[in-house]
Amino acid sequence: MSSAPAPLATDLPTGPADIRLIVTDMDGTLLDDAKRMPSGLWATLAELRRRDVLFSPASGRQYATLAREFAEVAEGMAFIAENGTYVVRDGVELASDPLTPGVVAELVRTVRQSVADGVDVGAVVCGKRSAYVERTDEPFLAQVRPYYVEHRIVEDATVFDDDVLKVALFDFGSAARTTAPALTRFTTTHQVVVSGEHWVDVMNPTANKGTALRRLQRELGITPAQTMVFGDYLNDLEMVDAAEWSFAMANAHPDVIARARYIAPSNNDNGVLRTIAHVLFNGAAHVRS
Repeated sequence: MSSAPAPLATDLPTGPADIRLIVTDMDGTLLDDAKRMPSGLWATLAELRRRDVLFSPASGRQYATLAREFAEVAEGMAFIAENGTYVVRDGVELASDPLTPGVVAELVRTVRQSVADGVDVGAVVCGKRSAYVERTDEPFLAQVRPYYVEHRIVEDATVFDDDVLKVALFDFGSAARTTAPALTRFTTTHQVVVSGEHWVDVMNPTANKGTALRRLQRELGITPAQTMVFGDYLNDLEMVDAAEWSFAMANAHPDVIARARYIAPSNNDNGVLRTIAHVLFNGAAHVRS
C-alpha cells in the first residue's frame, strides 16, 4: 500500500445512501497489483451482511475460482463470472449466455494459426464446469491457474461436453496490438473485449457484466439507484452504466474514468473498501489504507 493514500471522492451526494447491492471487479479494482485481497475485506463483508447489503464480485475469472476465493463468506453472495456470461448465487445458476460450438471451434483454429505464425498466444475455452487448454507449457499454465482453478489440458479444445461461456486468449505480448486485431472477423457477430494488457475475451454480443448486473437487479428487485459498482478496465464499462453509484478506480482506463460518475482511490490504496466505509459506514472503516 502507498504511504500517502489518495483522497476519497468529495462530490458524493449528501445524506444517507440506500444501497442494497455492491458489485466490484477483481483485478485492478478490489485486488492490489500483487493480486492480494485488501486488508479488512472480511470485516467489511460481515458488516454489509449485517446491514442486508449484497456483495457481488464481477470478474473475468471463472465461477469456481471466485467461489474458492470467497469460500468462507460465499453463502448468499452472487457471483458474476466469466465477464458476465455466468451468474450464480448459492450454487444456483441465475443466468448464462453460452457460445455456439461452431464459433468455439473457429476461435480455437484461429489461435492455432496465430501460434503457427509465431504469435505467443494461447486459448482458454471457458466452460461452466471447467476451462480447457491445449497448451501445456508452464509459463502459459502459470497465467491460467489464478483465474481458472478448474482447468483441464486437452488434446483438442473443440471437443468436450460442456457449455462454453467465452473463449479467453492470453497473449504474452500486447493483446490489444497483436491478438485483438487477429479476431477482427468476429467483431461483427460477437464481442471481442480487451480485458487486460495480455487478455482478450470473445463472448456473445449480448454478454457483458452490465447485462449480468441488470439481470441480477431484476432478480432481486434492486434498482440502479440502490447499486454501487467499482471497475477499472474496458470490460467494466457496461457495468458502470448499470448503477447510479458508479466508481472508476484512480488507476482505471481513461474510458472507464470518463464513463463513471465518481473516482475512487486506486486498487493499491484500498479504494473499494475505503469508499464503501465512507458512503455506508459514515467513515467508520474496517480497513487501513
